[in-house]
Amino acid sequence: MALGCAGVAYAHVETKLFTLREVTVPVLPPGADDLRVLHLSDLHLTPGQARKIAWLRSLADLRPDLVVDTGDNMAHVDALDPLLGALEPLLEQAPGAFVMGSNDYYAPTAKNPARYLLPDARRGLPADPASLPADELASALRSHGWRDLTNRRDQVVVGGLEIDLVGVDDPHLDRDEFPSPRGAGADAGGDPGAATLGSTPLRLGVAHAPYRRVLDRMVADGNDLILAGHTHGGQLRVPFYGALVTNCDLDRRRASGLHGWPGPRPVEAGGEGSTWMHVSAGAGTSPYAPVRFACRPEATLLTLTSRPPGPARA
Repeated sequence: MALGCAGVAYAHVETKLFTLREVTVPVLPPGADDLRVLHLSDLHLTPGQARKIAWLRSLADLRPDLVVDTGDNMAHVDALDPLLGALEPLLEQAPGAFVMGSNDYYAPTAKNPARYLLPDARRGLPADPASLPADELASALRSHGWRDLTNRRDQVVVGGLEIDLVGVDDPHLDRDEFPSPRGAGADAGGDPGAATLGSTPLRLGVAHAPYRRVLDRMVADGNDLILAGHTHGGQLRVPFYGALVTNCDLDRRRASGLHGWPGPRPVEAGGEGSTWMHVSAGAGTSPYAPVRFACRPEATLLTLTSRPPGPARA
């Protein structure tokens, strides 16, 4: 009994042990300068989380070249102002891109914790979910120049490097509608002038929940790197076993971190037909399940480097 109580107490403490992960991904053209991408996800912010807000603000000290936010930012109807305060240094400093998750649209509700252990805990929304200010959040991020990738394409230039972006709305709520192919101009949902920029050296796919159907579309779309969140890394991990669930149809082995999809490694590393995928374990939890075990809350700084010389990308 005492051991169980100690485990629960530690799991609550771990939600405040914020961690920066760092990984290197060889996806840029040979000879290109490195690009630093800060991946944020699943902040699940509530008013009063001063330690989390201070940590998020401190991430601006990393001076990333690009910030990508893969959704589930809010966990309370009054979280918008604290969230924008937490992101303010990054919004003022770096270009960014974002998609929404379910907890940008709807506030979390109390549930039986055992439901989380199901392979896919999504079984519809409560009858009357409390709405969150998703439109206001998106407007605020766009006003700082961050690219809204909600079922659309866009482009951003970082340090002279053109990055071709594509994203979908939350697949966990079946809101994903993959945009039209590249080169469709205004019909692609992005900047009508984007198609005139010519071929781009980096293609980046963004989604909140890494459902297989979305990952497959992004690989077929020719993306070099896919960023997603949603899984919380399993949130409760068993040492030497790993995540218990992913809360979607992604396998547990790839609940967080850098992997290949659909194979173990991308084509440049010998896994033909695969691409790099990074799944963030996220920085928060539902306020109704404030525990993490062997899965610290995180943000990730991805250093994109040049890939080895090889055949030209299709």
